[in-house]
Amino acid sequence: MEKNKVRILLAEDDPNLGFVIKDNLADKGYEVTHCINGLEAERAIYKDKFDLYLFDVMMPKKDGFTLAQEVREKKDETPIIFLTAREMQEDKLKGFTVGGDDYITKPFNFDELIMRMEAILKRTKSVTPEQKEFVIGKYILKVDELKLLNGTETASLTKKEAALLEYLAKHANQPVKREDMLVKIWKDDSYFAGRSMDVYITKLRKYLKDDPNLEIQNVHGVGFKLIVKE
Repeated sequence: MEKNKVRILLAEDDPNLGFVIKDNLADKGYEVTHCINGLEAERAIYKDKFDLYLFDVMMPKKDGFTLAQEVREKKDETPIIFLTAREMQEDKLKGFTVGGDDYITKPFNFDELIMRMEAILKRTKSVTPEQKEFVIGKYILKVDELKLLNGTETASLTKKEAALLEYLAKHANQPVKREDMLVKIWKDDSYFAGRSMDVYITKLRKYLKDDPNLEIQNVHGVGFKLIVKE
C-alpha cells in the first residue's frame, strides 16, 4: 500500500491531540488535513477529495455523528473511523448506524489506529495504483514520458510542467491551493518559487489553447482550477 498516496481528513477539536495524530500519520507517509470542528471539516470535504475520514464524535459547531450522516446522505462512501472518549455501547451502535466503518475509543494505541485504517483502506480499495496517463479534453498527458499528445502532434514537457499539469488533472474542476502545489512540486513555498510557478502556468495555458473546453482559472485567494468542460 502506497501510504504517501492516501489523503486523510482528520476532524479533531483538541488542538494538542490533533497535532499528535497528524504528526504521527505524516511520519507514516499519510497526507493529513486537520480541521478543528465539524463545519470546518464539512467545508474541506466540499473542496477536496479524501481517502479516509477520521471524525471525533464530540466536536463544536457540528458533531461527528451529524457530519457522518450528512456525508452519507450526499452519497459519499469514503470510509469513516470515529474517534471518541465515549465507550457506551449505544454510542458505538449509533456510529455504525450513521455510516461509520469503525470506532476507536480514546486514549488509543497509535499502532492500532494505523492497523484499523489500513484494514479499511485495503477492504474498500481506496488506494489505487498511481495514474500516469491522463485524458485532458482533446489532449493526453503521459507523465513518465514527459509528453502531451494532441492527435498527431506531440509537445515535450519539462518535469515541472508535467508534474504541474498532472496535479491539476488529478484535481480537475476543483480549486487547488498555490501553497500545496508549491510544496508538492517545488518543495518550496517562497515568493520566488511562486513567481516561477506562475510562469509555468502561463506555459501550460499555451499548450492547452487549442481546446476551447479547457481553461486554467485563477481562483482568487486560493490558487488555480483546471476547468474541463463536458
